[in-house]
Amino acid sequence: MDSCMENVKAVRKTKDEKKLLRKQIKASHTLLKHEGINTVAKPTEYLVVANGGLGNGVCRVQLQEVLDGAGTVVSLLMPPNKPYAFVTYASSDDAQQAHMLLNGLQLQCQGQMVTLYFSYVERIGCEQRESADLPPGLLVLEDYISQEEEARLLQAVDWAEHDNVTVHKALKHRRVKHYGYEFRYDNNNVDKDKPLPIGIPPVCDPVLQRCLKDGHISVLPDQLTVNQYESGQGIPPHIDTHSAFEDPILSLSLGAKTVMGFRHPDGRSVAVVLPERSLLVMRGESRFLWTHGITPRKFDLVPANGSEGSVVTSDPSNLTLNRRGTRTSFTFRRLRHAPCVCSYPSVCDSQSPPAAPAPDAPSLPRDDGDASRLEAQFVHQVYEEIASHFSSTRHSPWPRVRDFLLALPAGALLADVGCGNGKYLGINPEVMSVGCDRSASLVQICMERGFQAFVSDALDVPLRGATCDAAISIAVIHHFSTQERRLAAVTELVRLLKPGGRALIYVWAMEQEYNKQKSKYLKDSGDDDNTQPVEGEGECSVKQSPLPDVAEENGSTESTPKLSVHTNRTAFNSPDLLVPWHLKGEEKNTCKRGESSADAKATPAPAPAPAPAPVFHRYYHVFQKGELERLCSLVEDIEIRTSYHDQGNWCVVLEKVPK
Repeated sequence: MDSCMENVKAVRKTKDEKKLLRKQIKASHTLLKHEGINTVAKPTEYLVVANGGLGNGVCRVQLQEVLDGAGTVVSLLMPPNKPYAFVTYASSDDAQQAHMLLNGLQLQCQGQMVTLYFSYVERIGCEQRESADLPPGLLVLEDYISQEEEARLLQAVDWAEHDNVTVHKALKHRRVKHYGYEFRYDNNNVDKDKPLPIGIPPVCDPVLQRCLKDGHISVLPDQLTVNQYESGQGIPPHIDTHSAFEDPILSLSLGAKTVMGFRHPDGRSVAVVLPERSLLVMRGESRFLWTHGITPRKFDLVPANGSEGSVVTSDPSNLTLNRRGTRTSFTFRRLRHAPCVCSYPSVCDSQSPPAAPAPDAPSLPRDDGDASRLEAQFVHQVYEEIASHFSSTRHSPWPRVRDFLLALPAGALLADVGCGNGKYLGINPEVMSVGCDRSASLVQICMERGFQAFVSDALDVPLRGATCDAAISIAVIHHFSTQERRLAAVTELVRLLKPGGRALIYVWAMEQEYNKQKSKYLKDSGDDDNTQPVEGEGECSVKQSPLPDVAEENGSTESTPKLSVHTNRTAFNSPDLLVPWHLKGEEKNTCKRGESSADAKATPAPAPAPAPAPVFHRYYHVFQKGELERLCSLVEDIEIRTSYHDQGNWCVVLEKVPK
């Protein structure tokens, strides 16, 4: 790469050309350092286009048009979420022409200017994953209705109307109307004895009769939920409540297309394009077992050609960006009047015991004040009460956290934010380690062990910014009860880092079974209730009824649902939960004052019944696959170096980059 730049320097004469050269060199170094892409001196037919990737908001059609103007393009590869693309020209002469004409070209992409920089590479290698199949029982039928039918359906929904005939709600992430029966967000179910004054609007009859004729349903639905999503809005992953609705569920997509994500409990995931005017049919396994949701964003990765109602793969030769528009969904269901007897009892509320009510039944927070109060009662106070017992269960460092710490250079400054009893503060004696924790009792334990630690909230650490070479946050951020507070915790961690400094973050994962491997947490089903998965956070998993996240088009739990205490050692179905901690005190001396133990043994008295051990409940937000990376991507001046799943935890390594 260096010899390439020297050759270019020899022919660059003007001030503008020298400025462009400097930026080319910087772009090439960035590609090598962060992506492992090595540029070469000798012209080839292969070029890498820095800043020309889908991750920069550059769409395929726009880039293809620019590249075609310089020569004959054989292939254009745009890896998903990357800030670069690869182009292959028919000859090295065409590639040289593009290199000369297009370097420094500016494109207007998604409201911002993007400058393209071209460099030669020896070869092009992009990882291509095998295409995934649709979940069993899932159908996507394109152009199921005409444009005229679409217009009539959209016109029939009056979002300005508030009446007693339909239930109209403006939820946090979308607007919703219910017809026939109201879906209740306070209990995630339908009051089957209280139908609304009118049922499904007659304008829907032709579509439903067509579904009946085509065999997609055997009886007509009696409940309709209409949702309207603006660009950037979505709905969390969820499974429709089994006890509320029969099988199947139908959903029409009107106004715009979107991408819906489906996920199996074992970690498999499939992204499916739902085109405008398409019909989605969820039946059997896809309806009862797989979660489905829509990630809130303004652009989707979609196939550049081929059938739109298909799975989105990572094939870089067939990906582009689609700007979301306003999408309205009509979701039709049939109420269930008997318990569900499906083949998926692990996620069926009819076949699972009801979740235990939480103490004082706290709700999910509505605002930052609610969040602070929830965390004060169900995080801060609990750790003060259980500090000694908690510390006694925290002694073995986890291997990949240890490896991160041992890789730090001698003399480095490490901050452990949320250090607990300090078990990671002494791993690498060659670095200067300082810890902080919200629990004064845990900090006292750290100090008794000879570690440097102080009391601090993870949202406001009293250390000067840009002073630490490394920072860790192990099993901490999942205790914050809103997205905004979790983001603030990551931002504060990054603030402490010097440019080039790295942070390691662990959070508890919803996917306790991943790549067909159960975490230690699930495997140890017979262990103590306070035994935990990786960093040891979260003793109990969820088996909750009813499920808090209900059907994609009937809405998620947005009216501050109550938190529940969750059953130990089962797969998660909900991201927000309370986890019990069974406190075990020290063994007590049973002799009376003034009486020797020998006297006590000589005249034994009936042993009193042991008092039940106190149980405390801690709040957790368990992270789903990709959620931690998306959270970190909102923080400025960082790059994600790696992310992985480690025994029931999602983990990332971040690096702070110079501004």
